[in-house]
Amino acid sequence: MKIVLHICCGVCAAGVVERLTREGHEVLGYFYNPNIHPLAEYNRRLEVAQRVAAEFNFSLVVPPYLPEEWHKETVSLENEPEGGKRCEVCFRLRLKQTFNYMKEQGGDAFTTTLTVSPQKSALLVNQVGGELGGERFLVRDFKKKEGFTRSMELAKKWALYRQHHCGCVYSQTSPARPGS
Repeated sequence: MKIVLHICCGVCAAGVVERLTREGHEVLGYFYNPNIHPLAEYNRRLEVAQRVAAEFNFSLVVPPYLPEEWHKETVSLENEPEGGKRCEVCFRLRLKQTFNYMKEQGGDAFTTTLTVSPQKSALLVNQVGGELGGERFLVRDFKKKEGFTRSMELAKKWALYRQHHCGCVYSQTSPARPGS
């Protein structure tokens, strides 16, 4: 199956791409992250995603970096805690773009690396993906079956830059919501 994979960062992509390719899927990476701030951080994460794409030999598409799109969608949610309503809006924006790209490319399905993170609610991410793409969204919780651990092993093996927040300007100062 040809899967368009939304990639939030290279570290998360490492374990997810490995799993998907072992399952026999063809992966097309899609690095759409207008939430990442500042531009230097965006570029650093993109560089790592490109390195992982080279290691696993898959194509990585990078649409234009348009942070104003993200700011427009989240303008009234700046005081939300990490894991709150702003995150759902952010997931929806990025997954909608990925779904549209999958349709343009004639992909069979789409999914995201977001569920490999212990900080992200796989339930919420999968709910949003399902609402947008129905059966064409590949529902997964990539952190299960040691998925997060495997991503960290590959990051260490390849000495990949590993960030410590989701990337949005608000997550740098916002406390995490319990259980998010």
